[in-house]
Amino acid sequence: MVWFTDRHFFLLAVIVYGLSSAYSVFLWRKGFRKDDRVNYFLLLAAAALHTVAMFKRGFSINQCPVNNLYEATTFIAWTIAAAYLVLGIAHQLRFLGAFASHVLFFMGVFAFMPALDSPHAAQPDFSNGLTSLHAALILLSIGSFGLSAVAAVMFLTQEHDLKFHKLRAIFSLLPPIQRLERVMNNLLLGGIFLLTAGLAFSPWLLKQKYGVYFKNDPLLDYSIFIWLFYLALLVAHWKFGQGGRRFAWSALGSFAFIMLTFWGFLLLSPIHRQ
Repeated sequence: MVWFTDRHFFLLAVIVYGLSSAYSVFLWRKGFRKDDRVNYFLLLAAAALHTVAMFKRGFSINQCPVNNLYEATTFIAWTIAAAYLVLGIAHQLRFLGAFASHVLFFMGVFAFMPALDSPHAAQPDFSNGLTSLHAALILLSIGSFGLSAVAAVMFLTQEHDLKFHKLRAIFSLLPPIQRLERVMNNLLLGGIFLLTAGLAFSPWLLKQKYGVYFKNDPLLDYSIFIWLFYLALLVAHWKFGQGGRRFAWSALGSFAFIMLTFWGFLLLSPIHRQ
């Protein structure tokens, strides 16, 4: 078992995510009229393998595994899977897995792209745990935003069925759209909290490394923009009644934007690229 590395465990997790994704197509075709326990346990098994992979990588480098694009991608995917498993305890939210499995499988395949897993130094310099905590909190926030996007897809599916396939909506086991809207709101709120906590460490880390409390950096500017956007989205939802379909599309579109742009800003950042 010595040869069974963290990447082998993660590959097994991606394979199980793929099985879950394939099974989810069956649930879609059946109109979500069948209990989603099988998919839940598939994702539970995949998350267990994923967790082993994360721990093995962390122990092998003696630090939190959030130091390159491969590790960042696997960490975000692990966050989405873990959050789903908690939410999936509630019977009517278990069908989130039918939507989350596609995202997790895609992220897993993306993580195995060449050159994403850059080698670590032989003896990592990681004397201060604030760096690890800072990165972990921000990646956890992205995972929370990702699960809100999954709930948004679920919301839009249910709304479409209510509008055009009323009989399928009646027999479907999906939760009501009002509950899904609350789930989106709570996940976005949790993401904002985690992102705020992660960004709060930035001045101290910059002072520790560069002797200043603020330094212009593409990824830092990008993170602040994301924080402002999601805050504005929640304020519009709470104060100006921007809910329902518009709120769902905003949650979905904003996460798609993060997935398409985060990696580029990470590579452009001279601070974080190190």
